[in-house]
Amino acid sequence: MIGSNSFSGAHFVDRALAEGLEVAGVSRSPQPPEVFLPYCSNPRRSAFQFRQLDVNRDWESILALCDAFRPDYIVNFAAQGMVAQSWQFPEQWLQTNLVAQVRLHEALRARDYLKKFVHASTPEVYGPTPARIAEDAPCRPTTPYAVSKAACDMSLLAFHRRYGFPAVLTRSANVFGPGQRLYRVIPRTIMTVLTGGRMDLRGGDAVRSFVHIRDVARATLDAARRAPAGEIFHLGTERELPIRDLIELVCRRLGTQAAAVVRPAAARPGEDAAYLLDCSKARRLLDWRAGTDLEAGIDETIAWAKRNLALLKAQPREYVHQA
Repeated sequence: MIGSNSFSGAHFVDRALAEGLEVAGVSRSPQPPEVFLPYCSNPRRSAFQFRQLDVNRDWESILALCDAFRPDYIVNFAAQGMVAQSWQFPEQWLQTNLVAQVRLHEALRARDYLKKFVHASTPEVYGPTPARIAEDAPCRPTTPYAVSKAACDMSLLAFHRRYGFPAVLTRSANVFGPGQRLYRVIPRTIMTVLTGGRMDLRGGDAVRSFVHIRDVARATLDAARRAPAGEIFHLGTERELPIRDLIELVCRRLGTQAAAVVRPAAARPGEDAAYLLDCSKARRLLDWRAGTDLEAGIDETIAWAKRNLALLKAQPREYVHQA
């Protein structure tokens, strides 16, 4: 799989190992501390091999690894993923999320061992959704990040129509759970409370759905094994709430008030008001639905942060950009 060091990628590795699979993973950065890698405690950890390879610079080595491993399924979580920062370096987001990906797809379509290529996309390709939408809704991206992801999605679907490339796309709501990097809203709020700090609340009115990462990992593996090529799947819940309310919920679970934790700040550039996703196709074709509710997932993430607090205090709480 590509992007195995990412939050979603690391949990997917853990799920695949638990299902008895052999996994090879690549990411452009060295493996982070084990607190961010749930598969490190998996009893089948030895069935995972990692290579530090960058999809932009090392694509030939990635292909060589694929040819040696001959995977039935390739899952891609690799992307420049931050929205606000994509305005600062739009060419880098397009290079990583589109150009490098298309180059890889073009090479992989000649590999006869590949049964499925699962590509993790995002609801941000739709722009703001005033009502609940299905997977055939038009793409109207509003940020460089969303443009890069929408363009890659369109290319993959064109490859499927023209060449029969076995692509399946997933578009997940906001993922969360233990092991998430600390600049994301739920772990950042938890760490702010546990360390007695303050954090900026940027906007706060944007409405989002939050889905536990283990549920997304399960759906991703099911999509690889069972989904017809050319399909797109929404993965989320029907519970949406403003970011302001989410932070208040996290604070209540920690026994404090959000007013003591947050400082109002301007919303990020181009922030979409809401993503409202119809996930019925995943229920129908994959027999999937989210199994962990928001409160239980937040409590689990709080427990993870408390267990690892000394180590986490030394980790950055701001996004560190890599060119």
